[in-house]
Amino acid sequence: MNSYVNMGVGAFLGTVFVLMSVSIASEGIFHSEAPEKEGFTIVAEEGTAEAGAGGKEEAEVDIKPLLLKADASAGETVFKKCASCHTADKGGANKVGPNLWGLVNRPIASHEGFSYSAGMKTFSEGSKVVWDYDHLSFFIEAPKKHVPGTAMGFAGVKKPDERANLIAWLRGQADSPAPLPDAAGGAAEAAPAAGTEGAAPAEAPATETKPAEGQAAPATESKPAEGQPAPAQ
Repeated sequence: MNSYVNMGVGAFLGTVFVLMSVSIASEGIFHSEAPEKEGFTIVAEEGTAEAGAGGKEEAEVDIKPLLLKADASAGETVFKKCASCHTADKGGANKVGPNLWGLVNRPIASHEGFSYSAGMKTFSEGSKVVWDYDHLSFFIEAPKKHVPGTAMGFAGVKKPDERANLIAWLRGQADSPAPLPDAAGGAAEAAPAAGTEGAAPAEAPATETKPAEGQAAPATESKPAEGQPAPAQ
C-alpha cells in the first residue's frame, strides 16, 4: 500500500474516532434521567366542547307575538342589510336574490325570472310551501340552517325583535298586505271556553233551585192559609 492509501485510511479512522468521542461525551453531558413520577397528560374533552357549543344554541323564537308590536319603520332600516342582494319595490329587478315585493305568503321559489338554487326548490316542494311568518323568521335568522343547500350566503338577523321589525316592513311591501297573525287567538278561544265551563256549575244550582220555586207554588196555592198570616208563620 502506498503512502496515500495509508493517509486516507488513517484520516477515516481518525474521523470515526472523533465522532464516537463526541457522541459519548454528549450523552454524558445531556443525558437526563427518567422522572420518578410521570407528569399529567392534558387531554381535550371533545364531547364537553361540543356540548358547550350546543348549549349556546338558542331555542327557536315564535315570531308571531312579536309581530303584533313590531315597528315597521325600524324594519326598513334593518332591510339595508338585505338591500345589496334584494329589491322590495313593486316591479323591482332581481339582483343576487329575487325581488321581495309581495313576499309574505308567496309560494317559495316562485318569483318569475329568478333562478333558484336546488336546495330552495327542494325545500319549496314544488312551490307548495309558502313564505309564512314562521318560515320567514327562521330563514332570516339562519338561511343555510333552515334551507340546506340554499345559495344565500347571508349570516342572518339573530335578534328576534329586529327580525319582527323587518318582517313587518316586508309585509307592507305588497298590494294587499297579509293579515297579521292572531298570536293570542288560542288563548282568547280558550278563555270563553273556560268561562263557559265555569258558568255551567253556577247555572246548574240556579236550575236546581227552580223546583224549590215550584214548591213554593203549593204554598201559594194554599191561599186560604194566607188569610191567616200569623198561624202560617
